[in-house]
Amino acid sequence: MSKVAGAPISYRSRKFGSASLAVVASLVLTLALQPQASSAVTAPEQNTPSWAASSTIYEVNVRQFSPSGNFDGVTAQLARLKTLGVGILWLMPIYPIGVPERKGTLGSPYSVADYLGINSEYGNSTDLHELIDGAHNLGMHVILDWVPNHTAWDNPWTTHKDWYLLDGSGNFQPPLGTDWSDVIQLNYANAEMRQAMIDAMKYWVTTFSVDGFREDAAGMVPTDFWEQAKTGLAETGRPLFMLAEANGHPDFLYRAFSADYNWPAMHLLEEVPSRTVGKADLFSQMYDESYSYPRGSFAMNMLTNHDENSWNNTLPNIYGKHEKALAALTFTWPGVPLIYNGQETGSNQKLQFFESDPIAWNSQSPLQTFYRHLVSLKKNNSALFAGTAGGNLTTIATGNPDVMAFSRIKGSSRVITVINLGKSKQTVSLRISNKKRLLFNFNTRKQAWLSPVSKVTLSGYSFNIFSTKL
Repeated sequence: MSKVAGAPISYRSRKFGSASLAVVASLVLTLALQPQASSAVTAPEQNTPSWAASSTIYEVNVRQFSPSGNFDGVTAQLARLKTLGVGILWLMPIYPIGVPERKGTLGSPYSVADYLGINSEYGNSTDLHELIDGAHNLGMHVILDWVPNHTAWDNPWTTHKDWYLLDGSGNFQPPLGTDWSDVIQLNYANAEMRQAMIDAMKYWVTTFSVDGFREDAAGMVPTDFWEQAKTGLAETGRPLFMLAEANGHPDFLYRAFSADYNWPAMHLLEEVPSRTVGKADLFSQMYDESYSYPRGSFAMNMLTNHDENSWNNTLPNIYGKHEKALAALTFTWPGVPLIYNGQETGSNQKLQFFESDPIAWNSQSPLQTFYRHLVSLKKNNSALFAGTAGGNLTTIATGNPDVMAFSRIKGSSRVITVINLGKSKQTVSLRISNKKRLLFNFNTRKQAWLSPVSKVTLSGYSFNIFSTKL
């Protein structure tokens, strides 16, 4: 849930008892998990752009991305982001922010005062065009953060009171069950409001050539609206990547969205350092996704995002020594990975949400090379592509409760991930193939022959990946 005030709504992961853990562990060590192959439905209405499957998403908090806190500050770093290799830039909301009931000094970007406007603190339309065109010229795509569930109190739409859900006294009200006092709830029973929302999204596609949307609080909006929006946006003729901030809504993925948030996986990963979650839980989540996602759709995998960073904690404080290994897992787990700005340089800032708090970039951080290698791995190995473009996932028995291993294969593309979740050095024997194979070692950056049964040694909290390409 995107944060406009207070703690975000979170989608907590399932917990397993010890008995079910044993059953899950037995299953995942013997079953080949085949993402989407057994899904009950196909998803012909998604029309997911082909470029999305191999992409890494990079979330840009425009306010905090640079000391200037504007579009030009992002444009100035496009070359670096191109070198990092990311394919999709997700811009947090760029619209004017409401004044009444504003949170903090600058307010929440998710309190939208004008769906057709640009926050003057970020720049003007020329600046935005330069940013989007610059990204396109470098081969990147741009999606906008959209806020369909609520508006600011001073949005011009408030002249239509029937476009909003009113309280018992006929007054505007914040979304029920939240403390989002800076916004008011829209009424999706109103057909005129629905059409105005779709027309506003179409404006950004046709005027600025955006490549899709990340839809805030998508689960709080009726499914049939997303079907209507999909049809309306198709009239622009542009293939759009649609990302839902939701989880567990197969209808969304079937009717309108290419991807959604993998909240359950992220919350599991957050608990790995405390040892309350192990490889059986992680494999079980992978298994669930392989059967619950409609064919062709996929999850966005992440260690953090703007909500987690501002309202929970920083990556170093959440994951500690596990961070790099679990980051590698988000890139090899079926789906599309997310990098939140600052993650790639080891930022330890909890970025303020309602104030100016520029990222203190560490240009010398070795993590930039690490993430560049992960992005390249994702982009160059079709086995790791998202949705039906990627390969099936098969677990590999390690005989060790702390070491998880799995492969993904698509044609001649092969990727094997091995992760040591424990603190002690471990050596495991892996049956990885039926013949010797020449594969790249992610850590050494060199090719080597791997035997059908190979020994792999990992220090505590570490990983390695063997792949057809780097």
